[in-house]
Amino acid sequence: MKFSIVKQSVLIFSLLFLIAGCGKTDYKPAAINEKTDKCDVCHMAVKDDGFASEIILENEKTLKFDDIGCMYKWKSENKDEKIGNSFIKDYQTKKWLEVEKASFVYDKSIKTPMAYNVIAFGDKKAAQDFIDKNSGELLTADDLGSHSWERNKAMMEEMKKKMNMNMNH
Repeated sequence: MKFSIVKQSVLIFSLLFLIAGCGKTDYKPAAINEKTDKCDVCHMAVKDDGFASEIILENEKTLKFDDIGCMYKWKSENKDEKIGNSFIKDYQTKKWLEVEKASFVYDKSIKTPMAYNVIAFGDKKAAQDFIDKNSGELLTADDLGSHSWERNKAMMEEMKKKMNMNMNH
């Protein structure tokens, strides 16, 4: 009788553990289609490069951004949305990284598509190597939540001038 109660308890515990694990969604980043994907904030084209980022909502809708600053702008304007996971491209390797596991560099001189001047790296050493060779401030994913996310106005003006020159030729 005792053996049967122990056996039943182990079976019930195992089933509960299995059921709890089955409820988790394994969110994966979607491929970038440069011909059709537009940033969900600024509506500019999203390139498959070291600046692209994505949010996958719990309902599995994927939002794409051309600059990590656009992603954080969306987050600040949509605080009630349930986010399943967030991804960013590694600045050097162009591979997807979970935002929470990445290291970041901020410097006003770093050119990003919308001039938010933040780039991501797969590990802290790569980020620190970039800072040592260039300049910048090392940030964690937690730091990004309180980062000011102001665009570099001078860089934006420079980009606008270049765009206007290209359109006139």
